[in-house]
Amino acid sequence: MRLNTRTAAGIDSPIGAAYALADLREGGGKLIDLAQAAPQYPPAPVVVERVAAVARDPRGATYTDVPGLPALREAFAAEVSRDYRGVVHAADVVVTAGCNQAFSIAVTALAEPGDEIVLPLPYYFNHDMWLRMTGVRPVYLEPGPDLVPWAADAEPLITSRTRAIVLITPGNPSGVTVDPDGIAAFAALARRHGIALLIDETYRSFRDTAAPAHRLFADPDWRDTVVSLHSFSKDLALPGHRVGAVIAAPRLNREICKLLDCVAICAPRIGQEAVLAGLAHARDWRRERAREVAEQRALFAEAMARRPGGFELRACGGFFAWVRHPFPDRPTEDVVRDLAVRHDTLVMPGNAFLPDDRAMIRVSVSNLDRETTATFAERLALSAADSRVRACGNARPVGSHTRR
Repeated sequence: MRLNTRTAAGIDSPIGAAYALADLREGGGKLIDLAQAAPQYPPAPVVVERVAAVARDPRGATYTDVPGLPALREAFAAEVSRDYRGVVHAADVVVTAGCNQAFSIAVTALAEPGDEIVLPLPYYFNHDMWLRMTGVRPVYLEPGPDLVPWAADAEPLITSRTRAIVLITPGNPSGVTVDPDGIAAFAALARRHGIALLIDETYRSFRDTAAPAHRLFADPDWRDTVVSLHSFSKDLALPGHRVGAVIAAPRLNREICKLLDCVAICAPRIGQEAVLAGLAHARDWRRERAREVAEQRALFAEAMARRPGGFELRACGGFFAWVRHPFPDRPTEDVVRDLAVRHDTLVMPGNAFLPDDRAMIRVSVSNLDRETTATFAERLALSAADSRVRACGNARPVGSHTRR
């Protein structure tokens, strides 16, 4: 048989490559898994109870309407309207099987093969993968020195083929948050050029402020430009239930529903019911989990302030930290491999999120606690020391240092 050449030319999942390294470990230390971000806590009890009730319900496994449970769309529209001090209606919401699906079908509804979409660097690898596999050209926007993308830098990249600009805030992989003024500037830019602004807000609940992430929904004309993408995987600790959402104009949502009907029909009912319970009854629980993740970020930043082994923290926010390793002449994949194989520590190579190697790694700080953070810093220092010893031709056997 013949394969789709665009798909065949695409990369395999970088997550899978990272976890393959765990099978190659040479030491006997406890594995520190900082590769894939996932909540380290179970869902709220009220959500678990609702999942159990739906599982027992004779109709608990039936389809929902393609755009999602009406009650869930109403509840999420009301929450976003309150949190953003704007106006979002249920008709603006389509429930999807996670935010990856939300991005994929929104992009497919907006762009054709040969079109272009602006992606700030570093990008989320699934975004870049999807664009390439569907024949849409990613156009990379270099961030400023603080890793924040700027609308003024994006404008020269816009051509007659541009269909959208993408923002992820807080960022994946960088953790960088674009402030409301910066987001407003991107929205104004998109409006001037008649293109969409796609904002991936997966980590909106894990910012360092309770203030609205942006003011766009307060503009009566937001539907002409804004496409807001959401996930409940982190917010409600439901990654396996696969529930996300698109907030967009009903005109765009009609096209999105055509695609959703073909690829999933609807997001899983049991996940939608779980999210509805969480929105209704777990608001305090969500705030407490966000506070805990903020504490983890602070602990990590404190540990990295000493630059263990020369590793430098460049940014930290949401669920992630963006770290520069001290070996600019070594491929980052080799540095990451050493951390996994010799030091029992899984992280993601930064070049999975970039078109080139910039000596960066991504750390999922949401997976850390105080003790593990200290151990991670120690392993960075040991890894750097081992690398320098080996570079001098005097490598020690694996296991000659102390592992925790």
